[in-house]
Amino acid sequence: MGGISIWQLLIIAVIVVLLFGTNKLRTLGSDLGASVKGFKKAIGDEAADKDTNNAEKTNNDADFDTKNLAQKTSTEEKSTTESKNKEQV
Repeated sequence: MGGISIWQLLIIAVIVVLLFGTNKLRTLGSDLGASVKGFKKAIGDEAADKDTNNAEKTNNDADFDTKNLAQKTSTEEKSTTESKNKEQV
């Protein structure tokens, strides 16, 4: 009597799929998985740093490439010139 049966869970799942759509749920799942993976990697890096006391370790915390300031400004300039060209048309 007080628990949730399998049929109630199936009805809730169908309502969620109808509200959000499968693509949005798939994207949400992959984003959640990537964030958990990054969190586990960061925790593992901290534990390894404590064990070895190596301050010169140069591993990245996340799974993305960092850009230097010159690359950031060049991409910003490209986007602003593209938007100006679109506005002039």
